[in-house]
Amino acid sequence: MRLMEYLNIVGFTVGTVGKIMVAYTAMRVHFRFWRAHRVDESVFAIMRREQVVGVIGIACIALGYLLEAPTRLP
Repeated sequence: MRLMEYLNIVGFTVGTVGKIMVAYTAMRVHFRFWRAHRVDESVFAIMRREQVVGVIGIACIALGYLLEAPTRLP
């Protein structure tokens, strides 16, 4: 495997892991805020919806990686 191909897949992998880590962190912040119960029910409803969208987003990032990674391998 050539160096540029190796750097390409490593960079792609690190970028994807980073996106998942940021998304996971945002989800955890929402969860902790939701557990504190310092907001009204309408804010809870919005936060629950955002959590669902966040989980779907994380799944899309992971699926995109699985679909794209083989095309980046030599």
